[in-house]
Amino acid sequence: MVRDRRYAGVSATGQGETGLGLLGHPMYTPFLRRALVALAFALPAIAVAGFADVLDTSAGVSALASKTLLNGLAVAGKRMVAVGQRGHIVTSDDNGASWQQAKVPVSSDLVAVSFPTPQQGWTVGHDGVVLHTADGGATWSLQLDGRRAGALMLEQLRARAGKGEPGDQDEAGKLVDEAGRIASQGVENPFLDVWFADARHGYIVGAFNLIFETTDGGQTWTSWFDRTENPQRLHLYAVRGIGADVYITGEQGLVLKLDRDAGRFRVVDTPYKGTYFGVVGDGASVVVYGLRGNAYRSIDAGAHWSAIDTGVQEGLTGGTRFGAHGLALVSQAGTVLVSRDGGEHFVTHRPAKPAPASAVAVAGDVIVTAGALGVNARPLH
Repeated sequence: MVRDRRYAGVSATGQGETGLGLLGHPMYTPFLRRALVALAFALPAIAVAGFADVLDTSAGVSALASKTLLNGLAVAGKRMVAVGQRGHIVTSDDNGASWQQAKVPVSSDLVAVSFPTPQQGWTVGHDGVVLHTADGGATWSLQLDGRRAGALMLEQLRARAGKGEPGDQDEAGKLVDEAGRIASQGVENPFLDVWFADARHGYIVGAFNLIFETTDGGQTWTSWFDRTENPQRLHLYAVRGIGADVYITGEQGLVLKLDRDAGRFRVVDTPYKGTYFGVVGDGASVVVYGLRGNAYRSIDAGAHWSAIDTGVQEGLTGGTRFGAHGLALVSQAGTVLVSRDGGEHFVTHRPAKPAPASAVAVAGDVIVTAGALGVNARPLH
């Protein structure tokens, strides 16, 4: 028997805005998340006969893989790739008209995917999973998981503290202690987003300030747990390169931007103090978006921000760039917002049958959304 493991985490804000596992997705109500969080912590770990860990169990083959919960989307050359629950990954070579299931070595829930080239791609998710493909998403291999990620972070922070890094030894000791607690939790903490600049250099981010960098295509990973201005260890929901900069968004209005000279992610102030689920941009502009339809735009690399009239009240859960200045956002009700001027103005397209959505991608003249009912393709208006 395969026992499907689900994790719940307490929001770092204490406001019920976030949770981990499938609960972390904004389509789940705060009430439901809080109830399931309480249940998760009340249940002890029970060893059962025939238990098979999701990290040791390949994703099951299902004819309905493209119609069940899918959380992440990416364009890989002329192919589209979607990732979701129980390790399901599906690909389309006809702009979303039909989908084929990929071979995946785990059955952990997957939440985000990034393809810097048509062939090389990465996806991340629950159980601290990081998967890699070298054939455009047809087959995948495991590069990192929660069994190793916490221990790796602890080992690296201990080594830096021994060398006097960071300079404040009291702070270094606290960081090591925190890393030790996370390492002791094993696979409980998920990665929530991934972004690669090219086939070698990328970042993964997740719950409680989890962040790693690779410069060799995922063969080795370096923890940046001590290199973020995030003392509350708020959850990190998204990471994206925009122009020459790299941004991270998270809870309580957290926006971070990479300071390359210092080798740290530094805080960027914005007008909103609620959760940001993502960040997108066209190089000339940056848009952060999140709860209750809130979105803000900057045209000076985050120095100043202006509110965007999105016309929606529900959370904005996914975003993508297309063409020269095209941006698209999707809401948890399935509403699609399209901009062709770098986010200054958006046109709202409401679905005839609203359904929760978590990601959006554009291929040619087709826009594809992913969510609770799988993938849905429609013309790009």
